[in-house]
Amino acid sequence: MSDQPISMSRSGPPETVLPPVDVAITHKLKQALAAAPHERRDAIAAVVAQHPTCLHAWAALGRASTPGIDAYMAFRVGYHRGLDQLRASGWRGSGFVRWQHDSNHGFLECLEGLAVNAGVIGEESEAVRCQQFLIQCDPRGRG
Repeated sequence: MSDQPISMSRSGPPETVLPPVDVAITHKLKQALAAAPHERRDAIAAVVAQHPTCLHAWAALGRASTPGIDAYMAFRVGYHRGLDQLRASGWRGSGFVRWQHDSNHGFLECLEGLAVNAGVIGEESEAVRCQQFLIQCDPRGRG
C-alpha cells in the first residue's frame, strides 16, 4: 500500500494543451495559403523553412503536398516535432490532446495526415497505430 495521497479532483487522464502559434507566423501562413494554387505549396514550404517548429505550417505543407510519400514526409516531420512540443508542455506519453484547443490542431492534423498517408504508401501497421493514437488523444474527435 502506498502512502501517496490520492487526488479525487481529477477525472480521467491528464490533458495537454500546446502553446498558441505566434500571431506573426499565423499571418505568414495565411498569406501562403492564399497564394495561387500553383505557388501555394512553395509558399507554405517557405514558412516551414523560416519556422520549422510551427506544427500548423507542417500540417499545411502536408495538405498541400501530393498524397503519398510527399505528404507522408511533411506530416511525419510535423508529428515528430509535435511529440517534442507535447513533452515540453508536460505530456508524459499518455493523456488527452484535444481538438477543442486551436493550438493542438497542428499536431493532431499531422497525426491524422500521417495515418492517412502511411496507408497510401502501404505502411498499414503505422496507419493503424496513428489512427489509434489519434483516438486516444481525443476520443470525441474533431466534433
